Amino acid sequence: MSERPDLHQHYLRACQNLGQPEHPFIAHVLQEADKNDKTRCTKGITLKIAGNNHLVPVQRVTDGDLQVLAQVLHNTVYVTGLDLRYNVLTDAGAKHVATFLQENSTLQYLNLMFNDIGTSGAELIARALHRNKTLAYLRMTGNKIGDKGGMFFASMLRINSTLEKLDLGDCDMGTQCLIAIATALTQNKSVKAINLNRPLLYSQEEETTVHVALMLKNNSSLVELHLCKHEMKNFGVERLCEALYENPSLRYLDLSCNKITCGGVKFLVELLKQSQTLEILDLHANRIEDDGAIYLSEALALNNRTLQALSVVSNNISGKGLVALSAAMKTNMELSYIYIWGNKFDEATCMAFSELIQMGRLKPNCTDVEPYEVDGHVHLAELSHGLGKHYYWTPSCGEVTNKDANASLAIAAVSEHLLEYRQVHQTTHLHPGLPLGSSFA
Repeated sequence: MSERPDLHQHYLRACQNLGQPEHPFIAHVLQEADKNDKTRCTKGITLKIAGNNHLVPVQRVTDGDLQVLAQVLHNTVYVTGLDLRYNVLTDAGAKHVATFLQENSTLQYLNLMFNDIGTSGAELIARALHRNKTLAYLRMTGNKIGDKGGMFFASMLRINSTLEKLDLGDCDMGTQCLIAIATALTQNKSVKAINLNRPLLYSQEEETTVHVALMLKNNSSLVELHLCKHEMKNFGVERLCEALYENPSLRYLDLSCNKITCGGVKFLVELLKQSQTLEILDLHANRIEDDGAIYLSEALALNNRTLQALSVVSNNISGKGLVALSAAMKTNMELSYIYIWGNKFDEATCMAFSELIQMGRLKPNCTDVEPYEVDGHVHLAELSHGLGKHYYWTPSCGEVTNKDANASLAIAAVSEHLLEYRQVHQTTHLHPGLPLGSSFA
């Protein structure tokens, strides 16, 4: 490790040299980092300069502020993560990010979630990643880079061999760039997790899902895939399942907020019966109803012993289907997390899940309901637990204290710097019991 300069003093000098006013929150974060010598010496630190901090008044980071910060961190080897979510960075700020990525050789984690970066900013950042050899995790979530901006990231994925997690959710990408990304991932061997949530699709032909399925047939390194809000119907689910029979690596499949009915669930059930790979399945906000829930419960009770977490939140399931799922949990000891809120609870449902919790089969932190009794009748209240509880926010200070409440964190243990993740994937075979280290939360 090189010498550890005083970041705060360096920042004040850089502000003077560039004629930029001091940003109080950046100054505060750097002062705190200066105090944290122990972490510096061991695994490095992540500077959390999020614009949505509710504990202290936060002035959001601008392009000019980022220019100063990039100069301060230019040769700072112990800063391995930078969280700049929910600020007001534009394409001009993306230029400073790109220059920093080209010159820096220690940053592993960069969060630019929900800034104002557009197509030209996406091009600059993607091109910088052609040469960058250290960044492992990039979140562009919520920056409206569009279809053209997404194409630059697709091109980057053909060249970059170190990026392991890429979040392009809510970026207004379209059909063309989704197909290009899927094609690039056919050859890319480094990306372990990708988020493609909420593209802007205007076709009903599900071309993008077909290309993702083709990718899954050939890709043996992807562990986590998010396809939320893809307008996916049963046809698309069938194509994905056909591909997943041949895929040895995918453990986390997010199909939430699509148009999947019980017909699509039949394909998933057949996959669960034969494939022993999937560990997390997110079906929330579809319409699988009672028939779909019963199909799932039969497979989980009799055949599958790999799935650990299932979300069927808001699927128009009534008591018949929910009770069937609860019964499956009495037989299947591997399924530990289940999320059911937003369905139609009757008394039988309330009693069934209350019994699972009271007997210790279902831990209170591993579901999104909690039983309570009124006038001798059991009811279920909602808990703020789920698969992606910390997708849009994380605690302002400290670590996530209860990872069980956020199942993807508990099952796929997250390391921001992906050290554990890399160790696991140095082997050629992925063992189900090992931590996957892949979650966008």
